[in-house]
Amino acid sequence: MTHLLVFGLGYSSRAVLRATPAATTRITATVRSAERAAALSSAPVEGRAVTMLPFDGTALSSDLAAAIDTADHILVSAPPDEAGDPVLRACAVALAAHPAKAIAYLSTVGVYGDHAGGWVDETTEPRPASPRSFERLEAERAWTAYGAAHGVPVAILRLSGIYGPGQNALVNLARGTARRIIKPGQVFNRIYVDDIAQAVLASFARRYNGIVNVTDDEPSPPQDVITYAAELMGVPPPPEVPFEESGLSPMGRSFYGECKRVSNMRLKTELSVKLLHPNFKAALRALAAGGDGRR
Repeated sequence: MTHLLVFGLGYSSRAVLRATPAATTRITATVRSAERAAALSSAPVEGRAVTMLPFDGTALSSDLAAAIDTADHILVSAPPDEAGDPVLRACAVALAAHPAKAIAYLSTVGVYGDHAGGWVDETTEPRPASPRSFERLEAERAWTAYGAAHGVPVAILRLSGIYGPGQNALVNLARGTARRIIKPGQVFNRIYVDDIAQAVLASFARRYNGIVNVTDDEPSPPQDVITYAAELMGVPPPPEVPFEESGLSPMGRSFYGECKRVSNMRLKTELSVKLLHPNFKAALRALAAGGDGRR
């Protein structure tokens, strides 16, 4: 029996559950509240029987301690906060007493900061610009230190902008929330959620230790994604809005304050991941064929 423990059941970790092979016969996942855990326990999650446990980052329950004791693989999808990584904060002793075979930590390419459109890879020195990215970098370092201290391989998976079924430009257009914000020279990388799942499972299978960028092949201007989605839907794209007139929130503006092109060579060569959706056009065509964007 193989046991997968997931800290933080969200959009990305659900994709991992969908892709997890049948050989993993036991799955445990956490959510923040007991009420949410009880609601999700009433039916399979992504077609799998999952033991749901509450974990708010402040205390280790006996049930969660027992799950840690028997976990073969651990996926950490819970975000850090100002006080650090909540999993290590509450569970460090239990994790040290019963080390897993491999751990995958979901981080962000935001730790690289701004590179004025230049290319970055895993050897690039991180220089996070936002508090949330700084917290991610500190959490990466804490998990790397844990792995080194206890002989556990820890894959730090730095994700770019996540999209997939129900969460993409087609859906935003159908809802009327899509915007074509124009900032000359701005590009973003993206990653389809099922390709995140591929990377996580590959890191477990290889007991990978180190940093891997999990991102697509083609960093692209954000307005190009909206324009192509509109073409697929046969609707006019929303009007262009200059960045200076966009009225974005401080968080939204912070995303546009960073511009870089992220290499995925290590993902392909060291984790041997062949992307299911290597660029946004291929992905949006598949999503449209699957029904996303229909009104």
